[in-house]
Amino acid sequence: MALTITNLSKTYPNGTQALKNVSLDIPTGMFGLLGPNGAGKSSLMRTIATLQDADTGSIMLDDIDVLHNKEAVRRVLGYLPQEFGVYPSVSAEELLDHFATLKGVANGRERKEMVAALLHQTNLYDVRKKHVGGYSGGMKQRFGIAQALLGNPKLIIVDEPTAGLDPQERNRFHNLLSEIGENLVVILSTHIVSDVSDLCRHMAIINKGEVLLTGDPISVMNNLHGKIWKKLIEKAELPALQASQQVISSRLFAGKTIVHILADSAPDSGFEGVNPDLEDVYFASIKNSEASNKRLSHA
Repeated sequence: MALTITNLSKTYPNGTQALKNVSLDIPTGMFGLLGPNGAGKSSLMRTIATLQDADTGSIMLDDIDVLHNKEAVRRVLGYLPQEFGVYPSVSAEELLDHFATLKGVANGRERKEMVAALLHQTNLYDVRKKHVGGYSGGMKQRFGIAQALLGNPKLIIVDEPTAGLDPQERNRFHNLLSEIGENLVVILSTHIVSDVSDLCRHMAIINKGEVLLTGDPISVMNNLHGKIWKKLIEKAELPALQASQQVISSRLFAGKTIVHILADSAPDSGFEGVNPDLEDVYFASIKNSEASNKRLSHA
């Protein structure tokens, strides 16, 4: 199973161009779609999930034409949107049974066995009688994955699934996603870099509707080897450094500022080389894209 997206574009009625000629090849396994808020990730997920139409381009799920055969897609799709609403005064067991009925699982015994298996898989079986409205954020997300897995889908889409979760729930959710991502196409849309580095064998970075980079996390990190330099500076030094160097990130540490710079060699003796991580790749891609757009706008 593979998903092939070719030259996909989408402009909303207010003039916002959410997707600009997006092309991606997404194989079986976990695929990370990484980008800041407003990058076009949710627009792409909603288009793949048949919730909105594209203006131009195509999406193929093996031999299924996603944009023109929506019912066929929905039969093999599991979707956990960014905002997942639930009926708060219904138990998880009852609600999952209801969703299974809507998915077309008509046989009561088969439905009961499926619901029980998914509640076990998502570690919610012991609280299956509890109203979903009383669940923690992490439990609601795991319930969301349970409903997404109904009907043995071939494609799963999860949109910003770990935003707002505490570290323990994030780990639990990561373990669950990694289990289900072995034999399915699972698209993880997120702005959290560690979600992608922890889980995904393939990834893309998207910003302002455009794909900036694709590859596997290890290779894209290796491409920056020997080009990332860091230094601890006073906060007041930052503007001058930004004017003279390609500063890709800065963060506070012990009252000072740690900067990471993209350069072929150390800007001065105060900088030390660091092994690039996926956060460096992410920030470098965004900064390069913004600099390129600025040059084009001034041309």
